[in-house]
Amino acid sequence: MKIALLGYGRMGKAIESIALDRGHEIVVKIDEDIESYSLNKMEIDVAIDFSIPDAAYKNITSCFKAGIPVISGTTGWLDNYDKAVEICNENKTGFIYASNFSLGVNIFFELNKKLAALMKNLDEYDVKIEEIHHTKKLDAPSGTAISLADQIIETNDRKKGWDLESAKENEIPILAKRIDDIPGTHIVSYSSKIDDIEIIHTAHSREGFAKGAVIAAEWIKDKEGEHSMKDVLSSLLE
Repeated sequence: MKIALLGYGRMGKAIESIALDRGHEIVVKIDEDIESYSLNKMEIDVAIDFSIPDAAYKNITSCFKAGIPVISGTTGWLDNYDKAVEICNENKTGFIYASNFSLGVNIFFELNKKLAALMKNLDEYDVKIEEIHHTKKLDAPSGTAISLADQIIETNDRKKGWDLESAKENEIPILAKRIDDIPGTHIVSYSSKIDDIEIIHTAHSREGFAKGAVIAAEWIKDKEGEHSMKDVLSSLLE
């Protein structure tokens, strides 16, 4: 498979290593203005975007217009998500966005939804989310923490939103910590006067994120439309 890397920071380099190990070829690494590249003249099977929020929308839609499916793990640009999906569909190509491509995290998402359903009518428990990442992570809270909160809100009628640290009674508080060399930890806690219930995902390296992104790229090749990591995970677990 011929891959274009959009963003060549630490995640881009990790994805490159995993992709090469799985027998793929990196045909271009774009860490600057994507419009200076003639994508439609390149032989590219899929693009993997781990760029920055300000560049993500242009990166992703430029690939769609060239008929290239995209895997994107860049957070902080989702105000333009629906427009990106429209452009994807107009150009009959494929798209997967995920706040986290780690297969372990996507299993964690499924556990989070199940636990939220079990806890929704237990008023004595209140829920909070904590996320810990390295100091170079630009956004806070993490996209993964927001996804966890959104899943809980869909199930729990008592929670109408989330807030970073200073949440109201009907919101989920998210505590974001930045510590050197922490790839990513997420904790969902339900607390009462009697006891606490927690689920935790701890990443030990970026390898899990990179491997999941490459597996998603392998899956999306030759597919059209908007898909999710749940679709990828379901195919792996069949």
